[in-house]
Amino acid sequence: MCAKCDMTDRQFTPLPERGMSLTLRATLLFALIASLVVSAVGFYLYYSMDKELVRRADYQVSGRVQYFRHLLANEFPLSQLSRNPGLFENMLGNERDILTFRLSGEKPLINVNPSRLELPPVVAVPDGHPLTLNTVHHLTAPDGTPVRFARAAVQIQDGRTVEITGAHFMTEESHLLQTFRWEITGAVLFAYLLIAVLGYLVIRRGLRPLRNMAHEAAQIHPASLSTRLSSENAPQELQQLIYSFNDMLDRLAGGYQRLTQFSADLAHEIRTPVGALMGHCQVALYQPRTVEEYETLLANNMEELERISRMVENILFLARASDARSVLTITTIDVSSEMTRIQEYFEGLAEERGMTLNGKGTGVLYADAMLFQRALSNLVANAVRYGREGSPIELRAEPHARGMDIHVISQGDQVPPEKCAKLFDRFYRADASRSEGGSSSGLGLSIVQAIMALHRGSVSMTSSAQGETCFTLSFPGANHKFPQ
Repeated sequence: MCAKCDMTDRQFTPLPERGMSLTLRATLLFALIASLVVSAVGFYLYYSMDKELVRRADYQVSGRVQYFRHLLANEFPLSQLSRNPGLFENMLGNERDILTFRLSGEKPLINVNPSRLELPPVVAVPDGHPLTLNTVHHLTAPDGTPVRFARAAVQIQDGRTVEITGAHFMTEESHLLQTFRWEITGAVLFAYLLIAVLGYLVIRRGLRPLRNMAHEAAQIHPASLSTRLSSENAPQELQQLIYSFNDMLDRLAGGYQRLTQFSADLAHEIRTPVGALMGHCQVALYQPRTVEEYETLLANNMEELERISRMVENILFLARASDARSVLTITTIDVSSEMTRIQEYFEGLAEERGMTLNGKGTGVLYADAMLFQRALSNLVANAVRYGREGSPIELRAEPHARGMDIHVISQGDQVPPEKCAKLFDRFYRADASRSEGGSSSGLGLSIVQAIMALHRGSVSMTSSAQGETCFTLSFPGANHKFPQ
């Protein structure tokens, strides 16, 4: 099976589902919240109806008792009450309602009480005091039916006092509330199911852009890192996610491109000395040679091997420098003495090209001494190698409030602006002479950049039209926190 087919199979292999889906989770939560709201509204309506029915029953009981108080107070014959008890039963309209008339201290004159319910003793509302809802009492019958009752006194014409008691069994109201309770329960369950189904459809439709994002992201692989997620018609909540994801893809694409270029450059750089070694060996094995010729061959091969060794060491240094756990030994460095030491080291190479090294400035900076020497040496070596013959090279130290800047200034040809940003790329050379031999591997400036990154500093480069090239190392001050 080809690698491309295998990649395609892996790309579209569905991942096992883990946990509850976002759509289902949001649907259940939405339905639960909606059902709680509907339940709260239903219970509010239920208790509002219960309260209203009780209030109406209280009005009915107090109105009935007040009616008979008014009737007896207006010279209605008391004897006529006892002769027509059935009249009052018909007036009640409910076979369980209670109505009694009693003279103080005597047996009831009228006692309509089909359920034989004994009402608790309560103080009757005195004659002349109005009946209100607060004067209505309540109790529960043995069968659980709520009962509302009131008791009031009225003085008749002969001066005697009659106590009137009225009670109402809330039988119909209880049946109505029970029916309403079941209807509310059914409505809540139905609303929960309906909201769950509709919520699932709505949420699933609302999450369609997220699924589209996942589908688009699944199409991205190393061969198509230029693909970006589309933000067209995407909801506002996903816009920032899409932009961040596309920015991440830009960084990955840039890193992948640099890695690919680095691999190609590394292969190119190693191929030259390896090819030279193989050529030397093949020529030497073609026919017998003298001892002097073999010694010359070995010397040439040693030069190529040393070049490969330096390249490997530089690559290993860059790999270690990119590790955040790299440890620095921060010490106090006298800049003037370090610049003098580097001037003396490169004095011979500079004289071969008629160049002079000048150091200016004093001060103290805080850095790893070995790495500082390497960074500054690489810049000076670069200036000696590519500077104009017979020109001066200046090393200048400029302390400031935030730390210190070290400048390496040389004279030569102007570096085009489009090449300035690439000078610190690995294996990059501004003159593009990759196929030529020499001691340069194109890693010197990359190493300088890595060293400055370890010190939480920076390196920059400017090139003027007059041919003055300036590299600047910016080191932070003593109060800066270095990696441990």
